[in-house]
Amino acid sequence: MQAPSDTDEPSPSFDALGLDPRVLPTLEALGFETPTPIQAAAIPALLSGRDLIARARTGSGKTAAFGLPLLDRLRGTRPGLRALVLTPTRELALQVTDALRDLRGDERIGVATIYGGSSYRPQLEALRAGVPVIVGTPGRLLDLLDSGRLDLSQVETIVVDEADEMLRQGFIEDVERLLEAASGPRQVAMFSATMPDEIRRIATSALRDPATIEVEGGGSGPVVDHIDQRWLRVPQRNKLEALVRILQAEPRGTTLIFARTRQGCAEMADELTRRGLAVDALHGDLSQALRERVLGRLRNKTLSMIVATDVAARGIDVNHITHVINLDLPGGAEIYAHRIGRTGRAGREGKAITLVTPRELARFRSWQRRLKVDIREVLPPTDAQIATRHQQVLGRALGAALEGETAGASRWLGELTEAHGWTPDEVATAALSVLAHEQGLALEAEPDTEVPRWARPRKQGRPGPRDRGRDERPRRDDRPRRDDRPDEVELFLAIGRRAGVRPSDLVGALANDVGIPGGRIGRISIFENKSFIGLSRDDARKVLSIARMVNVRGRDTRMDFADGARRDEAPPRRRDGHAKFGSKRNRLPRKPRRG
Repeated sequence: MQAPSDTDEPSPSFDALGLDPRVLPTLEALGFETPTPIQAAAIPALLSGRDLIARARTGSGKTAAFGLPLLDRLRGTRPGLRALVLTPTRELALQVTDALRDLRGDERIGVATIYGGSSYRPQLEALRAGVPVIVGTPGRLLDLLDSGRLDLSQVETIVVDEADEMLRQGFIEDVERLLEAASGPRQVAMFSATMPDEIRRIATSALRDPATIEVEGGGSGPVVDHIDQRWLRVPQRNKLEALVRILQAEPRGTTLIFARTRQGCAEMADELTRRGLAVDALHGDLSQALRERVLGRLRNKTLSMIVATDVAARGIDVNHITHVINLDLPGGAEIYAHRIGRTGRAGREGKAITLVTPRELARFRSWQRRLKVDIREVLPPTDAQIATRHQQVLGRALGAALEGETAGASRWLGELTEAHGWTPDEVATAALSVLAHEQGLALEAEPDTEVPRWARPRKQGRPGPRDRGRDERPRRDDRPRRDDRPDEVELFLAIGRRAGVRPSDLVGALANDVGIPGGRIGRISIFENKSFIGLSRDDARKVLSIARMVNVRGRDTRMDFADGARRDEAPPRRRDGHAKFGSKRNRLPRKPRRG
């Protein structure tokens, strides 16, 4: 069975797919208008009882494609576990659970989530209550199966979601064991964005005469040609600057930034926060409660930017992500495809931007050939482009303000012009300047619009031995200097790493308690029991005049000028160079007595 491509006839309506008519009002209330290609092809096949192998890109509507037929079979039937949905991550399991609960409408069909990292008690209670649908991860399900607390003998429907990710994370043997445990007559549906040979082997052995569906592209490679893909050549040491330029100049909505490691993810989130950007981190070191809270903020649009690792981001199923930025290259072309598949979902436009170091160019170009997609190279935004973007943002904010109530502002403008002799144009110019400064916006740039030196194209010609790898070595001129901000002073806070303090905590403390935006905060240094915050001299005086105490991670902490306090953790030293207040081994040896 082959699904129609996007160029074939339009998809039929939901009422023509054979679904129970009682589900149609629920679909209309949820905003489902016409089936996506995968839904139009998969729903009739599953309703007929056939096993299914389906390949479609992430965000194409796969959950409804298997969820609607699954719920349709369970209406008005006996209690007990009847359907099992396997997912590679707990985040994806929670999202599938929420989607199934929405799709069931007024029907009382219980859906429970079983995954590792959380308490067994509510999960066991759901099993004892005879919940008909379980959505879970292979590890926790196998634990319950091996302990005799999970019985799959009566399961009639099994769905393997994101099968290729199961393979990549090493869960495929667990999936095979769970399929074998469901020994009775059952229908199996396997959904995947790619179809590696190992997945096809399992499908051949575990499925009976399956229908095969491939939509929005064929073959075994990932489908990514619907996404606007770009890449930048960026030396490793300049990645932060390049990322900040992109975020400042790119018109964007919700943005997902991928980092390779947990440490890199947390550090980049802290750096972006220090620059006044609203961002949070999502990685494996976070507790499940914190991960769910971050994802909840992302879904309800109170958070617009996340820095995440691959494993943590696998469960992000949010349709309004407009940009994916690869800060670090992933391990392979398939993982790259899964990353950028977080955007361009449900028919929306999506953009993917990848930062590539010179040493990664050959590998990245081989991915382009494998994916059969042309990824165009671009230069980082210039200062002039960033200033133009900031002007547009500020202009829209002013337009929105003018549409609201402005009587009070108009009256105050009249008082200012009369009291000081200023013209309305002078007041407007000054107000724009103050507003831009407060929000960290650049309203003008140097006339020359050249890109940064590290991003300028090199001269043609074959590089010699001394040129190879030169971009990866730090240059003397590129190293940060302490005199870049001569007007900067430091505030001292008696709290540090021992209390779990991160740069984002200090930025948030100044922003919430004193009203200093993150864009005006300079260098932050955190030691074991103390921290230093760089501010302009005027801002530092303002901070201390407003409050000498700020709340950092729930602790009231006193601030003061650093007054030359040492920035390292070494003990103070005497003039002769030896440690002061040290142990006996730090003391000068006594001179031997004569005679």
